[in-house]
Amino acid sequence: MPKVTEEYIEKKRKEIVEAAYKVCVRKPITSIEMKDIIEETGFSHGAIYRYYKDLDEVLKDLVITINSQNKIDDKLDEILSKADPGKWEKTIYDICDMLAKYMSEVGTDLLKVSIYSDMMAMADPERAMNIAQRLGKDEQSPLLYATTATERFLKEVISKNKLKPVSSVDEMIQFMIVTYHGIQTGYVLTDCFKAPHIEGKYKPDDMFRNLARSVILMMGGEV
Repeated sequence: MPKVTEEYIEKKRKEIVEAAYKVCVRKPITSIEMKDIIEETGFSHGAIYRYYKDLDEVLKDLVITINSQNKIDDKLDEILSKADPGKWEKTIYDICDMLAKYMSEVGTDLLKVSIYSDMMAMADPERAMNIAQRLGKDEQSPLLYATTATERFLKEVISKNKLKPVSSVDEMIQFMIVTYHGIQTGYVLTDCFKAPHIEGKYKPDDMFRNLARSVILMMGGEV
């Protein structure tokens, strides 16, 4: 019997993760079973379990793959490295423009998987936490890094410009996170549900520009 190489094992695991992604685009993660992925791959039941011991291990690798292919931390670092504290309003616009482009570029299929992940966190938080805890530090969501880096930038701007924001930095960050998820949901819903009253109304560019204006006003700046 020929020896199975690491390359062969990695190839099969990649095929399984790609199949899992296709399944996750079609149905909520909370309703997915291992048999769905087995059917998508065309592998036998035994073959799947040679590479993954359970469904959550497949989902963990799916999260890692998505995070590694859709990183925004480098883009954010580039924006912040060029930031002028005296022209901080422009930096906030640049950050929000980058998020809008990211959302448009990755497409609604990936965003739909992200929304389904949030649904799992609400429906089964213990399971979601278990999957999250399997991730290494460098495998976690780039949005977590973006949140920390943006928070640090806002605090620096407030200090250097002696601003008097109407909200705390923590409140502004929470507002940005909630707004991001709202824009994401609206964008995906508009793409999937072709209803006249919502079609074309959720445009990432416009929505993120409004987010930038809101944060600037909260900071005590002018738009």
